[in-house]
Amino acid sequence: MARQAEESTNYRVKIHLNNGYRYASTQPLVIDPDRTSGRNKHKRIHWGTVDENNKFHPNKTFLYADLSERRKLIFPDGWDMSEVAALPSERKAGRPTNGDDDSNKLYGDIWLLEQIAEKTGIRNDLEEALGGNREMADAIMTLAMYHITTGNTFNRVAHWQRIVKTPCGSPLTSSDITRLTQSITEQHRMDLFRLRAARTKDGDLCAVDSTTRSAYGSSLADIKWGKNKERLPLEQTTEVVVYDLNTHMPIYYRTFPGNIPDSRSVETILLDLRHAGFPLLVLITDRGYESVRNMERYILDGQPLIMWVKVRQKMVLEKIRAFGSFVHSPEGMEVDEDSRIYSRQYDIDYKVEVHAGAEKDADRLRLNLYFDPVRRSEELTSLDVAIKRQRAALEEIKTGGLPMDDDESIRKNYPYFTVKLKDDDRTMISYDLNTKKVEEARLASGFYANITHKIDLTPMQALDAYSLRDEQEKYFEQQKGPLGCDRQRSWSEDGKNGRLFVMFIALIMSSYLKYIWKSTALKKSFCSSLEILDEMRSIRIVEHKGKARHITPFVGRQLDICEAFGFIVPDKCAPKYKSRKVKAKGPGRPPKAKIITEEG
Repeated sequence: MARQAEESTNYRVKIHLNNGYRYASTQPLVIDPDRTSGRNKHKRIHWGTVDENNKFHPNKTFLYADLSERRKLIFPDGWDMSEVAALPSERKAGRPTNGDDDSNKLYGDIWLLEQIAEKTGIRNDLEEALGGNREMADAIMTLAMYHITTGNTFNRVAHWQRIVKTPCGSPLTSSDITRLTQSITEQHRMDLFRLRAARTKDGDLCAVDSTTRSAYGSSLADIKWGKNKERLPLEQTTEVVVYDLNTHMPIYYRTFPGNIPDSRSVETILLDLRHAGFPLLVLITDRGYESVRNMERYILDGQPLIMWVKVRQKMVLEKIRAFGSFVHSPEGMEVDEDSRIYSRQYDIDYKVEVHAGAEKDADRLRLNLYFDPVRRSEELTSLDVAIKRQRAALEEIKTGGLPMDDDESIRKNYPYFTVKLKDDDRTMISYDLNTKKVEEARLASGFYANITHKIDLTPMQALDAYSLRDEQEKYFEQQKGPLGCDRQRSWSEDGKNGRLFVMFIALIMSSYLKYIWKSTALKKSFCSSLEILDEMRSIRIVEHKGKARHITPFVGRQLDICEAFGFIVPDKCAPKYKSRKVKAKGPGRPPKAKIITEEG
């Protein structure tokens, strides 16, 4: 029987010579669980290089490894480990000095984003989710800040780092970024969610919505054909985001295949939120997530929600028909003085079967019905115009004896008519107005509705809460606009997941930046949140070898930005004087100037 190897053998670092290079490597034993290869194998792992003086230079494999795994490595006595000791994860507390070459880099916009990362807690949460690996956290923060400040692809990150001071001091090449993003796991993602969940509380209003991202490649499993919201002939993925309307930041994300409807993704979203330990949030969804199956899922899970529903749903149409005919507004609906919208709330008795013979009652399930007279007149006019145009087009096709398109195109282009065709050549036999569909359209004109569950809100309060979803729509505009994340540029599953993780970090900081800009006096001084970063960018950080770093002064509107965010200006960067406030002149005529004569 062979002698069993000691566990420490897998972590003993030795020099591996290859093509003239000296690599610090280990050879752990990899056990084949299925025994398909017939024997176990030793896998060689390079952790860095060793120069002629036995100085160890760590590579990205070492930097992005878990700290627990990294500290198990057993290096030979006599090696110079000074570069490892200088790493952020290993560095002892104290005032750092610059050990690299002299530099003079742009820093203002990065400094502001670093303060936002600390204020929102995303920096601490990220580092904790990565097991305390500050090198990996610095690299991810650098990529996230690159997204926000440039909106470019990752091809030029290393060049950008040459002129900008970033959290990650070493240049991130394309291969480094690929290795970094592929090292981000589902464990990291869920750990981050658990930490962000601790920053939310019961009853927070959270909008749930999805967007599609077109993809250039076709090798990813989630890339499918579907309804492209950008109307591009490209395959796509669907990305769902839960956005906290109280903290004004995203708290959850997930990707789905591009052809999956929103209504089919609800169960997975609820499962993830529950596993991540989120409190009982109030979810706000649009019509895309409406279905009987989803509503019953919400009831069984006791999930508070505000869900927009289709007006032509049977339950809603019954309430509208009960009003009968009316001239200006339905009887029994109350008008809101500010919005001039009529509303009414209905309690709904609904039972869901838990298992054979057992049912669960819905908790405060209510239908809120709204009526807008101005909207009704516009929709009725638009309906008449649409019917007239469709009738004219069908008459022209019939007169000309032209063949028609497939049935799906006919339903889409002529929804208010029923068309009969010949089987052989698809020419038209006749067309008739679909009176039932037109009657339903006229009946529902001006009405809209939502359903609330397990919350106590008046109809107008529910409408105001739903209107906050506009903030999430601006979130998607940020993702596809300033941040440059409008396309899926990954060709591997782990790379795609890692890039989504980086984008999520960037959108947390970007969302908070945009919220402060919108909610303070900064909106009067800057046209967009990106202009705030432009204003801060000119601040520089000067680092000379062996000396402490120096940040150039904050002046003018840069001080106003710090005040709006509540950030303290770095030591020796604030002005040492305060401008004297000019005393306002009192009312009345100003005194006459004293005339001085030659006599005095």
